[in-house]
Parts: sequence; structure tokens; C-alpha cells
Amino acid sequence: MKCKICNKQVKGRSDKKFCSQRCKNYYHVNLRKVTAIAVKEIDIILHRNRSILLEVLGKNLLQKKVPRIRLEKKKFNFKYNTHWHVNSKNKTLFWVYDFGWMSFSDDEILIVRKRNVS
Repeated sequence: MKCKICNKQVKGRSDKKFCSQRCKNYYHVNLRKVTAIAVKEIDIILHRNRSILLEVLGKNLLQKKVPRIRLEKKKFNFKYNTHWHVNSKNKTLFWVYDFGWMSFSDDEILIVRKRNVS
């Protein structure tokens, strides 16, 4: 087998992928860089979405129904969420960290805040 980085012949175990510690480190450092760039872009979108939901819901309310256009005007990105839950009525509640939203057919969005369970 040949090294993934420099194509030198690899000696040792049959499942070994790199010829040296230097090639192995180079590979993993560059892999982390590429991953960090992708994660950073997505994380920026998720944090912006959370900030928008907090701004619209306010600091004290646990839930609020708002027109979809209100979130769209603030550049809320509906494609990004951290997780989701399907309730007993088969409606999907999308979450961004501790804030969730659910779409209704009448173009309204229900925004909810996760309750702290202490």
C-alpha cells in the first residue's frame, strides 16, 4: 500500500495508511481545517436563526404565533435546524438549540422556547 500523502511505500501493519507521523499529522491537520470552515459557516446561520427567534419571542414568553413573513424579512433560514420532533398530531417542530418553530398551513409560525427542567 502507498501513503495517502506522499505515495511512498508504507511499511508495517496491513491497515497502515501513512508512511510517517509527519504525513499522518499533515493529513489530519488539513482535514480539521476543511471541517472547521464548513462547521463555522453552518454555525453562523444557526446562531443567527436563534437570535431571530429570541428577538421575536422576547425574553419572557414561552410561545408565540407570528406571520411567516416576519421571520423571512429578518432573513431567518428555515433550512437549518439542530434537531426536530414530530408530535402526536404528526406536525414537525424544528429546533435551533433551545428555540423551536412549527409551520402552519395559514402561513403562520409558532415559536416556542424549551422549558428548563431543573
